[in-house]
Amino acid sequence: MHRPEQAAVRGLLRAVGEAFGGPVPREWQEALEAVPRHRFLPERIWLENGQGGYEPCDLQDNHLRWFDAAHADVPLVTQLNDGRASADAWPSSSASAPSVVVRMLCDLDVRPGMRVLEVGTGTGWNAALLAHRVGAGNVVSVEIDADVARQAGEALSGVEVICGDGADGWSRRAPYDRVVSTCSVRRVPWAWIEQTRPGGIVLTPWDNPMICWGLLRLTVGRNQAEGRFSPHSAFMLMRTQRQDLRIFRDVVRDEHVPAESRASLSPRLVTGDAWEARFALGLRLGDVWTAWEEDAARLWVATTDARCWAAVDDDGAVWQYGPRRLWDEVEEAHRWWEERDRPGPERFGLTVGAQGQRAWLDVPAQPVRT
Repeated sequence: MHRPEQAAVRGLLRAVGEAFGGPVPREWQEALEAVPRHRFLPERIWLENGQGGYEPCDLQDNHLRWFDAAHADVPLVTQLNDGRASADAWPSSSASAPSVVVRMLCDLDVRPGMRVLEVGTGTGWNAALLAHRVGAGNVVSVEIDADVARQAGEALSGVEVICGDGADGWSRRAPYDRVVSTCSVRRVPWAWIEQTRPGGIVLTPWDNPMICWGLLRLTVGRNQAEGRFSPHSAFMLMRTQRQDLRIFRDVVRDEHVPAESRASLSPRLVTGDAWEARFALGLRLGDVWTAWEEDAARLWVATTDARCWAAVDDDGAVWQYGPRRLWDEVEEAHRWWEERDRPGPERFGLTVGAQGQRAWLDVPAQPVRT
């Protein structure tokens, strides 16, 4: 490694340590030094432009900016719009912030010789760090995007890269000691549980329709997996679980005649920075999502099947349409959350079985939804 690279890696280690509130564990410090992040990034990345969008940053044209970004403790967008042209630029693949990567690797608790399945290869850097820790040949990574898989495969050695749907896992190398996903899920694929040995761990970022936030760590048993959330990470949703819903395109219709009422809860308490409330309400309500209309100071609430909606203004006016009264449900769920001392993600858990999954509060005997 050249001297500028060494200095950059040391700076990144300091930044990750600051995010951790302590030094990076030695095994991961050694891995970060052995497989520097910049070696796995494409020559073009996209950086935030300060106006809510992204601008390209090319290695050849702006080497110093590209190199500084590569060694900063920030996420980097590596693909827009699934690699297709689009009028609206939205991130479809990224390199996670290094401190988040290391935190997840620590939570995964891998040791030399373990067999690991990674879902979501991305740039390949996470897989390279895993392979450095557990040994070449012990990591298989599945990536759904053919171009992303190809680029990662060219950068990696000692890791088998499969182009396919990560929700299916990769049964040919099962059973695994660990399964780790670098995309968030709303439903934990049963294939991940089936392909993990009893006592093994499945670690995945979490998403519910109300908020993309949280990390789920499951311990696999013989017939189910069970574990808790932690308040870390926000990752892109698995592509096969995406739903592209928009209020005025997919939900609200001119012919809808809503019922009018008044709110007893400010809509701002379940949007914006109310992360813990939104996490709890997402688990409680299951299929409900929200969108904030800034110009009207209005919160929209809708079901993922687009059959029901509610609109709530800052002044307390409420309109509700459909067989369910969604704002009434939101207010009930918020009361439920407050009555239980406003629990954060770390008090919630999930049990996953072959027939589905069930969220709970504090202990499995206390389901979030009855």
